[in-house]
Amino acid sequence: MPDILLVILAVIFVLGVAINIHELGHFIVAKLFGMRVEAYSFFGLGPRIWGFKIGHTDYRVSAIPLGAYVKLYGDEATAPLEGGESTNEKVPASELYELRPRWQKFLVMLGGPFMNIVLALSIPFFGALMYGVPSTPDPIISYVAPNGAAERAGLKAGDKIVAFEGEANPTWRKIETGAAISPEKPLPISVERDGQNIVLSITPARVDKKGQGIGDVEMKPETGVEQVMVTNVEEGTPAAAAGLQARDRIVSVNGANVTNSGNFMTLVQANKDKPMTIGVERNGERLQLPVTTYVEGSGQVRIGIGLRGIPSKVREPAGVGDAARFAVAANYEIIALTGRVFGQLFSGQRAVRDAGLSGPVGIVGIISSVVQDEGFAGLFSILAVISLNLGVFNLLPIPLLDGGQILVLGIEKVLSWFGRTLSMAWKERIQLTGLAVILLLMVFTLFLDVSKFF
Repeated sequence: MPDILLVILAVIFVLGVAINIHELGHFIVAKLFGMRVEAYSFFGLGPRIWGFKIGHTDYRVSAIPLGAYVKLYGDEATAPLEGGESTNEKVPASELYELRPRWQKFLVMLGGPFMNIVLALSIPFFGALMYGVPSTPDPIISYVAPNGAAERAGLKAGDKIVAFEGEANPTWRKIETGAAISPEKPLPISVERDGQNIVLSITPARVDKKGQGIGDVEMKPETGVEQVMVTNVEEGTPAAAAGLQARDRIVSVNGANVTNSGNFMTLVQANKDKPMTIGVERNGERLQLPVTTYVEGSGQVRIGIGLRGIPSKVREPAGVGDAARFAVAANYEIIALTGRVFGQLFSGQRAVRDAGLSGPVGIVGIISSVVQDEGFAGLFSILAVISLNLGVFNLLPIPLLDGGQILVLGIEKVLSWFGRTLSMAWKERIQLTGLAVILLLMVFTLFLDVSKFF
């Protein structure tokens, strides 16, 4: 399948599912309360261009390829985006959205974000049930880059990290993500070395990744025993001269067994001043290849190959309880990390361009990278993240979003205490203001996406 077609199908799948599960939430809750649904556009906003009718509901494709919508009879606040005002069909008052109690309207608005969050929880939950949960070995350092952030902090291969940013027994993922959002900022870290607890401070180096500055601790974890495979051999390097080939499995360095990719890099670094022989397995045959090394400006010793570690045990079996805890923890980690980033953004500790905000181009780029690297199976993880973000974002009190409509319901409730109501004209003005805010956000994130290319 051509790459461009694969990417198009992947984008349609991820965004189509994330958006439609949201609208399905509104649709289901409205139906449960007996509200009449005039239209369900599963693709696009604005006027209808194609569709079919089942019962009272018109299922359609709309003209503007930006999202989807569910149009309820009696809800005219967003009519311009939903194909115009309702038809002249006579509808019983009991089925009109506008005449329903506010608590029912509130639940209809909540239905969309709720379904997004359910989807975000379901994907890691069922993934854990089917394939197990990822094993989490102790955060032991297997490799420290020369002159890197970890070495400058005094960390060494073999150290066990026992605390990071005040959190005891952190996972390696929390160490990496915590460092990623704190480039060039000192972070407390404690390690266990030779039975002693040593308190240090590490300042993640700032590296540029796809136009965004992130922090890198410049060290690798001890991942346990894994197969170390050569993914590519650079032309004109010592590895190419020695005869190493892609798909070779590296088994030793100067007779010392290689246990994982970090261990291999440490062995190469340790043997930089000695003649080096690398043992590889190729098509079932063991070979001993003499290799020279070269030193980069950073002090990193290299031979000119790319590596990939294949762990011997990636996941552990999980029951329903373990799968549920894993799903909640995975989603909480995303929300907590996003909250920290926005906290840094509003406090001035992080530049907007480094906040990781992605617009349409950025999201398509992320989906494209995932589907090309991991295939369609890899899309479920990105679908969970996008669905979670869509659900949480829609709860923000911005007009046009579900959170904004919930806010309007609150304003109406307060006005009712004084015998007043919010007119339809004001509701339409509020929604149009929200549309302007959303369009500005889209233009802004699009600018950030494009600027990363330069």
